[in-house]
Amino acid sequence: MTSTRTQVAVVGGGPAGLVVSHLLHTAGIESVVLDTRDVEEIATTHRAGILEQDSVRLLTETGVYAAGAERVLTDGDRHEGVFLRFGGESHRVDFEALVGASVWLYPQTEVFVDLHAARTRDGGDLRYGVSDTAVHDLGGRRPRVTYRDTGGAEHEVVADLVVGADGSRSASRDLVAAPERWSRTYPFAWFGILCEAPKSAPELVYTRSERGFALISQRTESVQRMYFQCDPDEDPDAWSDDRIWSELQARVAGSDGFALQEGPVLERTVLPFRSFVQAPMRSGPLLLAGDAAHTVPPTGAKGLNLALADARLLAEHVELALTKGDLDVLDGYTARALERVWRVQHFSYWMTAMLHLGADSTDFDERRQRAELAGLVSSEAGSTYLAEAYTGWPTR
Repeated sequence: MTSTRTQVAVVGGGPAGLVVSHLLHTAGIESVVLDTRDVEEIATTHRAGILEQDSVRLLTETGVYAAGAERVLTDGDRHEGVFLRFGGESHRVDFEALVGASVWLYPQTEVFVDLHAARTRDGGDLRYGVSDTAVHDLGGRRPRVTYRDTGGAEHEVVADLVVGADGSRSASRDLVAAPERWSRTYPFAWFGILCEAPKSAPELVYTRSERGFALISQRTESVQRMYFQCDPDEDPDAWSDDRIWSELQARVAGSDGFALQEGPVLERTVLPFRSFVQAPMRSGPLLLAGDAAHTVPPTGAKGLNLALADARLLAEHVELALTKGDLDVLDGYTARALERVWRVQHFSYWMTAMLHLGADSTDFDERRQRAELAGLVSSEAGSTYLAEAYTGWPTR
């Protein structure tokens, strides 16, 4: 078995794990990143697409890009607001006017590509496509991570600390001693498509209709991302392009004549909803980040942003702990991270409850939702809360 000694072993090489590794590198701390997926799989799995202002700052101000080559700014699409559509009409919430902030439409796949390029440029030790990854000796002086490479050879990484950034199906979270867990499973899912078509709107359109929720999003000038609420057991392969477009058009239809630009459906999938939080996010030399510790419904566009906020806090605590030689410094990580996690859970649940119809929804629920949305867009306080939360509270 080949052995490597490093300061931090990062289990999970998606955006959260790579940000941790990048920030530690800038602080002079060595790390090894391990992931069972290969680079191509991560770079082509479509997920989140909205970055908060602090997420953009993290990418542009910490050395991810060479000066003047900030792809998130040149290739991303700045959105200064969002549309809430209900009662057959669209109502714009102007983020810039309300809170002086914007978000950026920039797919998670591109965030990964940028971070992977930065770590490769800086000589990062990145090991993708490994198998049989396991963490050992968390109660000892030096934890170890063992794995097999693509040729089947066994290896170990011996570290001072281990970061579990291995996603929503995390094995790392099960290694936390005496965890508390809170979760909620929702009775609906999102039917998501990628389609080849022009943009239907300049910014995101969140739609509440009597047929259920729909989200009109964008990707590029010629490829768009859209979603509509469906049953969690829905079979995406049972839906033809015509059926998909008929359902989407029905959900956004209204007296103002708004209609979607149609085109071939390139990809279709069903995304289940779940809210989940585990605490603590630190157990001895193990720390969790991102979906390994919590997941949120996609309605508020918070999953990736929350993972990046975790990574920034985690790297800060790790730097202090290793610099001072005092692992007790890590104790503060959970409380600081969970303060933001629960705020995001609240916002994501609020957005979800306001826009989706459940199987047991009644006329009362529909009228309540319409009244809530109408009150939101007509109230400066309500619109300001949405703008502040959507663009992201400052990282603390």
